[in-house]
Amino acid sequence: MRILAGIPAGAALLVWPAALNHYPLVFSDTGAFLAQTVQGWPVWDKPLVYGPLLHAFHWRVTLWLPLVAQGLVLSWLLWLVQRSLGGATAGRHLLLCAGLAAATAAPWFAALLLPDWLAPALVLATYLLGFAWDGLGRAERGGVLLLAMLAAAAHLSHLPIAAALVLLVLAARRARWPALACALPLAGAMALLLATNAWAHGRWALSPHGAVFALARLTADGPAARTIEARCPEAGWQLCRWAGRLPRDSDDFLWSGDGPVWAARTDGASPGGPISLAPEAAAILGETLRREPLGVLRAAAGNAWRQLGMARVGDTLGPENLRASVARQLTLGFPAAEQARFAASPQARGGLAATAAPFLVLHPAALLLGAAGVLLAGWRARGRQLGLVLCVLVGLGANAMATGALSGPHDRYQARIAWLLPLAALLAGPLARRDDAMRGAAA
Repeated sequence: MRILAGIPAGAALLVWPAALNHYPLVFSDTGAFLAQTVQGWPVWDKPLVYGPLLHAFHWRVTLWLPLVAQGLVLSWLLWLVQRSLGGATAGRHLLLCAGLAAATAAPWFAALLLPDWLAPALVLATYLLGFAWDGLGRAERGGVLLLAMLAAAAHLSHLPIAAALVLLVLAARRARWPALACALPLAGAMALLLATNAWAHGRWALSPHGAVFALARLTADGPAARTIEARCPEAGWQLCRWAGRLPRDSDDFLWSGDGPVWAARTDGASPGGPISLAPEAAAILGETLRREPLGVLRAAAGNAWRQLGMARVGDTLGPENLRASVARQLTLGFPAAEQARFAASPQARGGLAATAAPFLVLHPAALLLGAAGVLLAGWRARGRQLGLVLCVLVGLGANAMATGALSGPHDRYQARIAWLLPLAALLAGPLARRDDAMRGAAA
């Protein structure tokens, strides 16, 4: 009973920023995920996974219910990881959740209605499947497999993370079954994306229009811009009219209303925007890879390296674009009381960033100590403890490559997963091993 009570109590600690905000934390993209079911809108750049998951809990009543679900799932997952390493009790679980809540970014993403919280969940679930399968019950195995599949499918950047973790398990365990247990969720996620994109966009593809994102990144870095200048006007691309004056910022390329993606087309292609640009973007990407393979690799490596060092909380706390995205969807599909709760929140009124600032001061120190602890743990850890350390390190590296190299470095991309460093240091570091040894001697 203490354990059953400890998981909900841990969940409450892990989503405490929602209490500070008097409402779940949201981002402009949250509105797009809500629109997938409120309006039935197949958003061009979002997998049709997290939006239906939100709907499975909010039912157009309140966004507090998905928040509760996120907290409970993350608390349960942390409990399983603790138990796999020995010495798990309700009290220890609450101490762990309290430490993460006080000193890391974990609660700021657990309380945020975006698929970002599923990136660290994917890492922890893969660790359990690859290194702690024997310690899971049948129902727990099914739950972790399902969670890993949904986490891998919820955001396109999670697919390379899942693939990197599968390769890690295959190399570290040198056995088929652990790698197969980790590969099953990845295969399921790919099948889910293929099926939902065929239904929503009429294309059997993992990312029907994802080439536009990659083109924006390579244009900002230079290789794609040079390809367009070299091949135009003979290539006949729509982007030829932008040759020599393409935006040097990938966000401007993607989202500016009068930029290359959204400007009116001269060929009358419908519906325009990124959907009509995607085939041309794929062609330009192919040409760029042929012309400058080393330049593309250098740019990707540089962006990934920059991304590794960007892990601050803050770029998801402001009110930017919330009125046109989240508030609009609440108006279209939710009761007036829910709309009022959102409108009254500090985030919607623009005050959350200032209110949150004092609670974020410990994060850099926790990350530095966590990184040092993980390096020490990796030097001496064995068995499952080493498995956790390796999963965290590979997960952080794959996340930086997938987000920084393909989309562009942003703080929230690495902050969402960097809190795994302090977690691994606490559960697999020297102090954890000394504690295990003391318990063994006492027994």
